[in-house]
Amino acid sequence: MEKTLRGVGVSHGVAIGQVRHMGTAVLEPPATQIPTEDAPREQARAQAAVEAVAADLIARGNLAGGEAQAVLEAQALMAQDPELMADVSRRITVGSSAERGVYDAFAAYRALLASAGDYLAGRVADLDDVRNRIVARLLGVPMPGVPDSDEPYVLFARDLAPADTALLDPTLVLGFVTEEGGPTSHSAILARAMGVPAVVALPAATDVAEGTVVAVDGSSGDVLVNPSQEKQDELRAVAAERKAALATSSGPGQTSDGHRVPLLANVGGPADVPAALENGAEGVGLFRTEFLFLDDSAKAPSEEKQVEAYRKVLEAFPEGRVVVRALDAGADKPLDFLTPADEPNPALGVRGLRTLLEHPEVLQTQLRALAKAAEGLPVHLEVMAPMVADRKDAKDFAQACREAGLETKFGAMVEIPSAALRARAILQEVEFLSLGTNDLAQYTFAADRQVGALARLQDPWQPALLDLIAAAAEAAHATGKSCGVCGEAAADPLLAVVLTGLGVTSLSMGSASIPYVRATLAKYTLAQCRRAAEAARATDSAEEARAAAQQVLSGE
Repeated sequence: MEKTLRGVGVSHGVAIGQVRHMGTAVLEPPATQIPTEDAPREQARAQAAVEAVAADLIARGNLAGGEAQAVLEAQALMAQDPELMADVSRRITVGSSAERGVYDAFAAYRALLASAGDYLAGRVADLDDVRNRIVARLLGVPMPGVPDSDEPYVLFARDLAPADTALLDPTLVLGFVTEEGGPTSHSAILARAMGVPAVVALPAATDVAEGTVVAVDGSSGDVLVNPSQEKQDELRAVAAERKAALATSSGPGQTSDGHRVPLLANVGGPADVPAALENGAEGVGLFRTEFLFLDDSAKAPSEEKQVEAYRKVLEAFPEGRVVVRALDAGADKPLDFLTPADEPNPALGVRGLRTLLEHPEVLQTQLRALAKAAEGLPVHLEVMAPMVADRKDAKDFAQACREAGLETKFGAMVEIPSAALRARAILQEVEFLSLGTNDLAQYTFAADRQVGALARLQDPWQPALLDLIAAAAEAAHATGKSCGVCGEAAADPLLAVVLTGLGVTSLSMGSASIPYVRATLAKYTLAQCRRAAEAARATDSAEEARAAAQQVLSGE
């Protein structure tokens, strides 16, 4: 019987095919005692398995490139964590087998993360994946992960680890659906980068039987189970219509009456540039420089290495705008040489700009590298600080930019509600704002962006979040400055229309979303965008806001 399930659509497109489930997780190893004399051998087995899994993750990252590479390299560092390995060794010394020692040590670390709240709890799925891979190797069983299939399919899973998502073959995996995750989870971000239709936070997704035919709409979040042939044909027609609209859309981002809204790309390094250019990005609205620092969490990359990486991105956009975010370390992106190891709540602790101001030599090296990378290039380089809370933060960052000899615009990211509420004061010190809607939603609603159960509060359509965006945009307009959005909210075509109506001056997103946003924005006048924004803000829930905007734009 045909039925419709509703999750959160996180990557555009329609996928119709049979369900295949992610490979089962590794079973818990038996708690057998080993003789004392076997401990060195078991410790060596554990160490070899860890090193092999870390090498495999790095190799997968090298193949995937871009944002996926940074995520997988972070997982490899997790696998080789010295304290975790010391715990494994201790457990083996007192009688655990290698696989049991790994299992129990990871379980203890998992409990710490799960109780830490915010970002760290969101790393539990990544930790589980690393554990499963190590234990599978020790047991000599197949790795958990994407199923083998010669025929295209729709992948269903409780959650998708970055190592699996990064190497999904789009010629075989038509789309994917998960029970966990949210609109800003790693899986969602990587799905958008790949252009694979995806739905997350779908209750009981794993209960859908293997081989069932489903239709996944990555835009609406609907998953149709056993759709009729008529419904399949209808969905395919809708998908074809969307593709046709994309094919006719080109040029700069603008409304139908010519109001310009530059469409920019979010990138993690040079590997992301080709996709940005292919999809018509007018520049870069968010260059996540922390991925360069994840290569070796024990020390910062040299100034020369930074110059080389930055220049490759800057050279790709002659006469374009490239907005670089200064190193955003801490919380879910810990770096051994910067991040405190004993913070009770890292997401609310020393992270982002706070970290940089405590380590001015790291900030100055990065700013000097950016200045050198831009020398002789016609690109419009701009630099912004992450996690700005107030005017003092903005002033300190601006002063650091001047001391480094940066002759460019410097700005502030709005990720904390205080920054949106006091945007006028912050704009006395900097020249632009950039709204990071992922973290702004997280801090506004006290809702961890990785927890699927909180997807309702992570929804960027929440009216309270729209109010904060409007406050920042109004402050920028009043001071004659710009206010862009670089969070994942910009990747939602309908929401992009509303953001434009709120006064946002540029939109930056994963490259694959740019054509969808361009085509949708071109359908409406600026006045329609403003009416849709007003209607959305007048509601009391994300669902009502989305429906109200849609009603205004459809003319009903």
